[in-house]
Amino acid sequence: MNSPISTHRVHAPGADAETAHPLHEFAMAFTSSPRGARLARRLVSHRLDTWGHPYGGRVNDTLTLITAELAANAVRHGHVAGRDFHVRLTHGTDTVRVEVTDTRTERTPVLTDTEPPGDAESGRGLLIVAGLATRWAVAPRDGAPGKTVWAELRLP
Repeated sequence: MNSPISTHRVHAPGADAETAHPLHEFAMAFTSSPRGARLARRLVSHRLDTWGHPYGGRVNDTLTLITAELAANAVRHGHVAGRDFHVRLTHGTDTVRVEVTDTRTERTPVLTDTEPPGDAESGRGLLIVAGLATRWAVAPRDGAPGKTVWAELRLP
């Protein structure tokens, strides 16, 4: 079941004071399924719209796509039966950050800029994230098994 959650802040390398004290914050747990990933993407887009980044605008479109990629990866590669994945969206004065946390510890994304072979059906999601985000990284989940993949977008 999808439900609002209280999430711990990720103490990720590169996290700054702005995301520690955001102007706006949204956090929710989603079922680890394609439906949960789709709902996460739609709710992030809606939340950004209510925070002043309208549908179809650069910030909304970019962060919605980043969320879609990270949520799809959490479902496909981070799925543990019976466990949800979590999304946290924070809006600071200069940056918007999205974090997607799953409970799979042993499957950590490889940080690479190498494209998969031309006929590969997957493997481009994090390249898309790297191309769109101002910065991104992977950090161990705080206080529980798993990992958090986060991405930030500097606001104009």
